[in-house]
Amino acid sequence: MTDPAPYLSGLVLTGRRVVVVGGGGVAQRRLPRLLETGAQIDVISPAITPTIEGLLTNPDLRWVERGYTAGDLDGAWYVVVATDDAAVNDQVSAEAEERRIFCVRSDDRSRATAWTPASGQHDHVTIGVLGAGDHRRSAAVRDAILEELRTGALGARDSLDKQPGVYLVGGGPGDPDLITVRGRRLLAEADVVVADRLAPQQLLDELHPEVELIDAAKLPRGRSAQQEEINRILVERALAGKLVVRLKGGDPYVFGRGFEEAIACAEAGVTWTVVPGITSSISVPAVSGIPVTHRGVTHEFTVVSGHIPPDHPDSLINWPALAQLSGTLVLLMAVENLPKITATLLEHGRPATTPAAVIADGTLPSQEMVTADLATIAATAQEAGIGAPAIVVIGNVVDVAAQVRR
Repeated sequence: MTDPAPYLSGLVLTGRRVVVVGGGGVAQRRLPRLLETGAQIDVISPAITPTIEGLLTNPDLRWVERGYTAGDLDGAWYVVVATDDAAVNDQVSAEAEERRIFCVRSDDRSRATAWTPASGQHDHVTIGVLGAGDHRRSAAVRDAILEELRTGALGARDSLDKQPGVYLVGGGPGDPDLITVRGRRLLAEADVVVADRLAPQQLLDELHPEVELIDAAKLPRGRSAQQEEINRILVERALAGKLVVRLKGGDPYVFGRGFEEAIACAEAGVTWTVVPGITSSISVPAVSGIPVTHRGVTHEFTVVSGHIPPDHPDSLINWPALAQLSGTLVLLMAVENLPKITATLLEHGRPATTPAAVIADGTLPSQEMVTADLATIAATAQEAGIGAPAIVVIGNVVDVAAQVRR
């Protein structure tokens, strides 16, 4: 004979009293999700962890700074017993049984009247898994379900929660694993995907066969989709009731013209949402071993577009001021103009010995990096055949990275 299966049910605890007895690691793990329910929670314990202490800024959480005493369950709807004292745990669970209050015990599930499932949430779906006491199995099953929901592999493409409109999604620096969870889910739900050249191309192969894929590549000195046409497509498809993903490399608002597209949507009355991405200006140096900031070395980093040279009449950059900074300078879209940029920085006082690096195809298998000083980095990159897309890092953090580079 097997033990009877528990009955899974979702408790509505908003505004209702919940008692947590114990202030250690188990309580610390349980409290965040309990707080999400809107319950009025009392933690009864002589001591609590620093993390729980940090949660006390939440008005729904109160610390009763003492041990458990009879009567502490008055008015409670749910109890979590999480101490390392078996006698206290027995006392609490006995009182909960007498008062018909469901009680979870962290030390002995066989003496509890409720079990805590391995749980997680994705959008408006809450997952709870009970594995007959096998916590590792429960967590593994939960994680597998959540991953499938997040990637869109599990769930209906035309679910009730699907909201038409334009989603400006940052795809990250190139590695498909570095797109956000929300970005990947939106790709799974999309009716239309308008993709940039620098967006993670492997993700396009995962699109549903019915998705309309529109190439919005802008090639340096080559064929280029006009921004006005991209705006028109986004608006047109969204007004037709489609869920449109505008997939970009990096972050939509870091030299990605994302807000131009947001303005176009707003002017046309189209709902739009930005889904931030991991910007290449920070992530590409990071995966190359270069921190853009480091204690005692730099107190700032500056991200600059190098798509036009310093002497161009349309340049909005105060290059002389940049040259006077001692922190990290990160240049995007600067490979072609790097000789003029480095010459300008040198002219206005940036030391010629300042360490520098150029990183091409960041986060991809073809990633390549060269290092030199400011005076020679442009020539070094050219000799190595480094082309776009590439990130340029100028500053002492390049030498800091050399301390751990193998």
